[in-house]
Amino acid sequence: MATKQKKKRSTKHRGNAAGMVESRGRTGRPLSEAEKKAQAKMTASERRLQRLETPPNWRSAANRAAIASLIFGVALFLLFGQAVAPTIALAAFMFLVYIPLGYYTDLFIYRRRMKQKAAGKA
Repeated sequence: MATKQKKKRSTKHRGNAAGMVESRGRTGRPLSEAEKKAQAKMTASERRLQRLETPPNWRSAANRAAIASLIFGVALFLLFGQAVAPTIALAAFMFLVYIPLGYYTDLFIYRRRMKQKAAGKA
């Protein structure tokens, strides 16, 4: 009886005995001294400005919608004593409403900020 030879793993399993998966950290090239200094020098306000200048994306809107709908569902269940099935259905519906609502709100704010930035430079 011939057995198929298994393909060897290209990377090690990173789990430990407790079941936690340890992150490998940075796998790309190491930062140069100048890059390290520039990264360390960046203040909180500069990091905030950099974050605000990135355009919105659907993934961040979905993450925010998931958190908001989870809080909504838990509040509906605990504070208003609703049954579990209707609470889950309403929370799922709110999730679907929150995604485009959050994305287009972020997009509106982003475009307004970019217009103000362009007007300030001109």
